[in-house]
Amino acid sequence: MPRKESFVFSPLLIIITLLPLCDGGSGGIPPQELWCVAKNNAEDSALQDAVNWACGPGGADCGPIQQGGSCYDASNVLNTASFAFNDYFRKHGFTDDSCNFNNNAAITTLNPSHDNCKFPSSVAAVSNGSFSGSVTAAGLRPNDNMNENECSKVCWSWWFWPLSIISHLLLTTGVVYG
Repeated sequence: MPRKESFVFSPLLIIITLLPLCDGGSGGIPPQELWCVAKNNAEDSALQDAVNWACGPGGADCGPIQQGGSCYDASNVLNTASFAFNDYFRKHGFTDDSCNFNNNAAITTLNPSHDNCKFPSSVAAVSNGSFSGSVTAAGLRPNDNMNENECSKVCWSWWFWPLSIISHLLLTTGVVYG
């Protein structure tokens, strides 16, 4: 009789180890803060044109980079462009395309904030260099349905292997000693 209970109990443990079927679509990788910044090798004139577009038709909030703002620095177009690019990136889809600006911008995990100029971040799940998820303000968690299209694939979370080994040990112990 104990042997039969072991076989009922062990498949339950195996199922528990396979629960990482939808780990937010991130494959066990924790969400990261991301910023869109101007590339160091971009021409100042190209950056200024991109800032003009981002702050105008692009709809970025450029108040902080205007005179009197916390990020105003007329002598540093790279920082000015980075702030405008980051605001646009946060508001417009959180995609590679929303951080391009004619190949003058790049996505980074390094916080570009400096002095009194604080850059809000975007939070995303990153897997194999691809971004997934929706934009949220710094300090908030990504949406629960962040990557619902990938929920059918197995995401190998960090805890998969330890639980798998434990369940197999219990299975073996139940079969041998049960």
